[in-house]
Amino acid sequence: MAPIAVGDAIPDGTLSYFDDQDQLQSVSIHSLAAGKKVILFAVPGAFTPPCSMKHVPGFIEKAGELKSEGVGEILCVSVNDPFFMKAWAKTYPDNKHVKFLADGSATYTKALGVELDLSEKGLGIHSKRFALLVDNLTVKVANIESGGEFTISGAGEILKAL
Repeated sequence: MAPIAVGDAIPDGTLSYFDDQDQLQSVSIHSLAAGKKVILFAVPGAFTPPCSMKHVPGFIEKAGELKSEGVGEILCVSVNDPFFMKAWAKTYPDNKHVKFLADGSATYTKALGVELDLSEKGLGIHSKRFALLVDNLTVKVANIESGGEFTISGAGEILKAL
């Protein structure tokens, strides 16, 4: 399947997260994105250096600017279970706007066509690193990285597009 691209409608899917009361929740991507401008970004792996030290912190640091440009939601997706994502989110105590969503079986990642097979390294299926700017369920910007690169999917690139 070809990766999601500009002009495509994002598929619906259900992802998991822990809410403020530490209760496990499931949420539909369409319920978060319908009628809004949202950023959906993904990382190959929680707690990995580029993801933890650059990609996620960039969106946390620039969340205020992104919100002032009309972004309603900033969604971080990773092919990890919700417990893992909760632990990772807690390493960012200053985060107020980035929602950490778990795609434990890579179902949504595959629906987007951005799966990354790392089986030969013993890591299974993960997501390519990417950032999508979505307006009312339609992709306006699709910055999908190649390999392990981190050049076009950061918060700064999305800000330039707004």
